[in-house]
Amino acid sequence: MRLVNRTYQDLNPGDTAEIRRLITADDLYVFAASSGNYNPMHLTDSDLDGNGTTERVAPGMFVASLISAVLGTQLPGAGTLYRHQTLDFHARAHAGEELVCRVEVLEKLADGAVRLSTTVRRPVDDALILSGVADVLAPTEHFQRDNVEIPGLIVQRHRHFEALLDRARPLPALPTAVVCPDDANSLGGALLAARESIIAPILIGRAEAIAKAAAEAGADLDGIEIVEVPGSDEAAAAMACALVHQGRAAAVMKGHLHTDDLLKPMLDKAGGLRIGRRFTHVFVMDVPGQPEPILVTDAAINIAPDLATKMDICQNAIDLGRSLGMDPRVGVLSAVETVNPAIQSSIDAALLSKMADRGQITGGQVEGPLAMDNAVDIGAARTKGLKGGVAGRANILVVPGIDAGNMLAKQLAFISHAEGAGLVLGAKVPVILNSRSDTQMSRLASCAVAAIHHFAGART
Repeated sequence: MRLVNRTYQDLNPGDTAEIRRLITADDLYVFAASSGNYNPMHLTDSDLDGNGTTERVAPGMFVASLISAVLGTQLPGAGTLYRHQTLDFHARAHAGEELVCRVEVLEKLADGAVRLSTTVRRPVDDALILSGVADVLAPTEHFQRDNVEIPGLIVQRHRHFEALLDRARPLPALPTAVVCPDDANSLGGALLAARESIIAPILIGRAEAIAKAAAEAGADLDGIEIVEVPGSDEAAAAMACALVHQGRAAAVMKGHLHTDDLLKPMLDKAGGLRIGRRFTHVFVMDVPGQPEPILVTDAAINIAPDLATKMDICQNAIDLGRSLGMDPRVGVLSAVETVNPAIQSSIDAALLSKMADRGQITGGQVEGPLAMDNAVDIGAARTKGLKGGVAGRANILVVPGIDAGNMLAKQLAFISHAEGAGLVLGAKVPVILNSRSDTQMSRLASCAVAAIHHFAGART
């Protein structure tokens, strides 16, 4: 950004300047965080008047701050100080609308002061949003500087999960076998998804333990089916498989049990849920600042996958991405972006890329090997001379093994403030897999992803 000011001596009545600004939902959250004004009417998810539409009203002082932006950067510019400002609000602005803020010099006052008219209009209909008069002290020294920058802001809002929830709510509630939900977290996540009409839970396990967890959480289990399985956690997981085969459940959700105990009955050749592909895990990550969700796979099941397993990892993730409405672009990760015979992951990545070219992996673009930087950053990809539709734009990241995947997912969660929805694919039905430390949003989003994936498959 280039700043050039105009001193008191340079100014004349009739001088004007203006800026255009599109109000975004993130603007409203930034203003709320910086000002402390948490009025729900100024956020994007509240319907205070109950008319079925969120208000999304831009705060009046946010709109007024556009005046300060013109005065401080254009007319008079750098060095300007406020003395007085009047504000009259004539209409309301909303997120998604463009505004034009205009100032005009009315007169030059004594002691280096300048009086300006200030207006904010909505250009689409020329509606006057705000008007007023500003008295400012104009700069006395010329200022000119190029490349003026301030730190960028990333709003820690999980807009992609919010969009997924909006897609899942109108769908029929997904009948879901919840295995051993006998602690507050796992039971609470299932009940929250039920209240949002995303799943219809069937609680499987020790009924007394489930009731105790509900009492501790202050939850009401009226109207929710409980299937008593007094034996082991594996027995409860086997019952979930049976409910799937009976057509009573269209998804399975992990409760308070080890992942191995949940998956072992599903791998049974007779009563399990195998359909031919390997079971693979996908984290759907909502990373603040990213334009779409990032899928990380496999970070939870396959420890050191061979090439055949990685083929299924790719295909399962592509299928899920397509269900979610994404254009799947698979970056197969390694430590380098060129094939190195000493690094097996780089060889596997190149083979997977060629397999996609030959139609052995379908539904998305697959490129590799890619290092993490040139998989997700277009600048890094260009620096390395990488071309194609994936480099710098990958939205599915296939990791070399569980160590790398687990580290990557947790770095995104705990350093980049991402939320992650976890799903096991390759079974007859989606398997919702959350860890004990996952947030309620993560559990709810996992259910939403399962529901969207299930009903997308039912339509094809």
